[in-house]
Amino acid sequence: MPRTTMESPKHVRDAETALRGLFLKGLDGDSAAYHAFLRRLGAHLRAFLGKRLFGWPDEVEDLVQECLIAMHNQRHTYQLDQPLTAWVHAIARYKMIDLLRSKSIREALHDPLDDELEVFADSATDASDARRDLGGLLKTLPERQRLPIVHVKIEGMSVAETASLTGMSESAVKVGIHRGLKALAARMKAAVA
Repeated sequence: MPRTTMESPKHVRDAETALRGLFLKGLDGDSAAYHAFLRRLGAHLRAFLGKRLFGWPDEVEDLVQECLIAMHNQRHTYQLDQPLTAWVHAIARYKMIDLLRSKSIREALHDPLDDELEVFADSATDASDARRDLGGLLKTLPERQRLPIVHVKIEGMSVAETASLTGMSESAVKVGIHRGLKALAARMKAAVA
């Protein structure tokens, strides 16, 4: 079985192919395919927005719902000769920018003007360091534990989708997540001690 990572070009191509196929079937009237498209797209958007809005889980979920509604309402604007994920990400970025603008305006009205900018630099650095540390820890796990954690816990895919993608059974995916998280906890505990 080929290795898959979070940033793997094959993984990106596979996601594009699966989402586009379901979307096109949905446009042709296949309601089951369209429902599956919306579920998978929701997971895709949670991962996409979650990376960009780290620490704002409520906002991420709200944005996912807004994006799904916008994409449904604007599905006629999708150009068939373009990658579906490019269209999806463009809509998600616009929604995210709208959110950030509204939040920064509201928060600017309540924040004192003399706040130290270092606080923001430190938190951005800490988040980046945490992602890098997590990536390093995940690389130490065997593939049968790493892939289920990446797909289900980080990317937001379902156990069934992960099983289909990796060729593992659903129970093997669940066991991989359990054992992988247990191994990560042990490694983190050992690193602190």
